[in-house]
Amino acid sequence: MFRSFSHSLLAAVLLMVGLGAGLARADSATLERVLEADTLVVGMSGDQPPLNAINREGNFMGLDVDLARSLAKAMRVSLKIEKMPFGDLMEALDEGKVDLVISGMAITPERAVKARFVGPYMLSGKSILTRGDVIDQFASGELADQSVKLAALRNSTSATFVREAAPESELVEVDDYASAISMIKAGEVAGLVADMPTCILAVLRNPDADLVTLDEPLTVEPLGIAVSGGDPRFHDLVDNYLEALERTGLLQALRSKWMENSSWIAALP
Repeated sequence: MFRSFSHSLLAAVLLMVGLGAGLARADSATLERVLEADTLVVGMSGDQPPLNAINREGNFMGLDVDLARSLAKAMRVSLKIEKMPFGDLMEALDEGKVDLVISGMAITPERAVKARFVGPYMLSGKSILTRGDVIDQFASGELADQSVKLAALRNSTSATFVREAAPESELVEVDDYASAISMIKAGEVAGLVADMPTCILAVLRNPDADLVTLDEPLTVEPLGIAVSGGDPRFHDLVDNYLEALERTGLLQALRSKWMENSSWIAALP
């Protein structure tokens, strides 16, 4: 049912903004590259479920993945997802290795200097994943006086948050969440600062590890699609597509599919 619903909505999207690609092509180096290759290249970490992940068959899955597919279909091109560490995504965009980034990336002033953002397409927030025997020291949400080791993804807003909110703590930057979770279990770090959905998922997937997270997020962050800062035409085109997806209800359907239903967890390795 969801698939047929998505196809009908995509048809509406194409009717609403299908002429945009042709109008923008002459003035957009990114769109020219996309159309010549007949492929939209999207940068993604593949390590941020339920936003993006790799399933047991080795295929991409998640809200970000479905959104990328919807954009590629609207542009009438194929989709290629380039998997890389989260900390390398902005550099890949700047170097033209990817056409855009959809990877649970928070819109921040620092990132907006290097790229332009479309969206937000959803809101998220920071939390702390830790062990049950130490959760009490984080329960208040006040980290300023904490002097512990906290892990976070490299070049992420979580890492920035630790530096600013917990200046007395030692930041341990990692390339993937699996490494951080292993460090928590081994007692090498007190906790992982990450988006709340990531923390909740880790608790669900490790029922015997005594992992816990906060009841309420520490922050609220808008997540957006990063595109080249030097290509306003492509930015406007993607923005038009995203607005159409929102208006037709497809974006809300994707949010419900991945954020309100946990059945997808069974597909994870």
